[in-house]
Amino acid sequence: MNAHDLIAAARLLATHPRRGRPPEANLRRAVSTAYYALFHSLAECCADTIAGRRRANRNSDAWIRVYRRLDHGTARKCFQNKTEIRKFPAEMQRFANFFSEMQIRRQLADYAPDATFEREEIRQRIAESEDIIIQFENVPTQNRRAFAIYVLMAARHN
Repeated sequence: MNAHDLIAAARLLATHPRRGRPPEANLRRAVSTAYYALFHSLAECCADTIAGRRRANRNSDAWIRVYRRLDHGTARKCFQNKTEIRKFPAEMQRFANFFSEMQIRRQLADYAPDATFEREEIRQRIAESEDIIIQFENVPTQNRRAFAIYVLMAARHN
């Protein structure tokens, strides 16, 4: 899954081929797809920084295992810990905060029959998702690796 392809798909969903409002189902899918762009960006960061970024590594069992290890709920809990998140660069803090916001919106889009979504707000969220992903991808590898380890390895509580 490529985060940038998912952003492009979200944009398509939020655009109606004729004038007027896109169907509600398209708007909901656009919200969900924008969230998944963030999620897969994080999963790729985890796999690349832990199992290796080279093309050969991407097909390895180790790379796939790390990629698939990312859990939505665990990520949310990690990102809610503001004391820990403040230890990371501003771009990563912004990613964590926006990821959490978009996760809530995705849950509404996927599960709340009474939720409504406005096209312009969704387009803005898609653009913000893209910007945040680009900034996140440009953070130095050592910070990305620490972030990946933080998200994948829950702290032990004695």
